[in-house]
Amino acid sequence: MERLRDSLHDAPIIDKDGYEYLVHPISNGVPVLDPALLREVVVGMVRRADLEVDKIVAPEAMGIHIATALSLQTDVPLVVIRKREYGLEGEVALHQQTGYSSSEMFINDVEPGDCVLIVDDLLSTGGTLAAICGALDDIGADIADIVVALRKVGANALDETGYDVKSLLDITVADGEVTIHD
Repeated sequence: MERLRDSLHDAPIIDKDGYEYLVHPISNGVPVLDPALLREVVVGMVRRADLEVDKIVAPEAMGIHIATALSLQTDVPLVVIRKREYGLEGEVALHQQTGYSSSEMFINDVEPGDCVLIVDDLLSTGGTLAAICGALDDIGADIADIVVALRKVGANALDETGYDVKSLLDITVADGEVTIHD
């Protein structure tokens, strides 16, 4: 994870109403995302994730590029949880709350009994992933694994779900700096 580690040293941190928000190529697409960094993240996920699944599931927006690259690498189909309602048969709505926003999201194409891998860029407050886990549980899907590129150390909403999360790197963002925890 050398590239990922190095990329965190220069990542800007901005204040979003008192929340220290990390601006990083993997989690924001800004600054520019180097293909070698994306490749390193995907290889790391391939090595850590349970890939004996029917589908990869990723939330819009910043999980999409990672999950797409992972799907291409593994030939596992991809389902994107969208922020737009389509009104398709079987569509499931969920409400996600993060440290700086809230919104409705919508799941299509996940059926009862589907074995899924959830992939995302960053676990921070856990609001998005907790809401996704709850909705997938309600559908009757089997969550085989959850993998994120970066995880902020500390309590989060996912702690209440009973699901564990694997991460490539654990970090703390405080006082305008990123600390990597080994």
